[in-house]
Amino acid sequence: MSEAEQKENRPPGLTRNADGGLDPSSVGDLIEWFLNFDERTARMRLAAADELFAWKQADDAANGIGIYPFENAESRFAIGTFQALNENGSEPLLGLWLNDVLAALHEARTTRAEVAEANKIDETTPDSALTKAEKLTTTAEKRLYLTSCWLELLCTAEARVLGWAYQELYGRPFTPTT
Repeated sequence: MSEAEQKENRPPGLTRNADGGLDPSSVGDLIEWFLNFDERTARMRLAAADELFAWKQADDAANGIGIYPFENAESRFAIGTFQALNENGSEPLLGLWLNDVLAALHEARTTRAEVAEANKIDETTPDSALTKAEKLTTTAEKRLYLTSCWLELLCTAEARVLGWAYQELYGRPFTPTT
């Protein structure tokens, strides 16, 4: 790949507005770039992501958990990422947020894998998470598995964008604390 192609295929830079905050349009451009060019983030646009998101919204509503009626998984991801950048406007705060996102991602991935292994769910099939969850016999197991699938999807996409934003804003890659 030529140097020009590499530059063209890089995420757009973040800019600040007159009051020093992040320019919302540059954040939107960054999120859009990741949705278009980063495979793990682009999964938020798949029908399987919307199916999982719709399940999560319905499950939360049925269990008395307040929900915000996002249009789809992509909207939920984009608004959440925008809010994370807006509300964590310093290096220490964004670092703490990223640590939390990565911890949630690790826990969700581990839980999903453990439930799948214990119940002999073939994770290599292209079936949706909801189809795979049909093998589970209890509501609690289904909720745990599907919630873990959703959080893994969401946190992966958010970590990708926020990790790049951290590097862009603070001049060095994010290093998780252990």
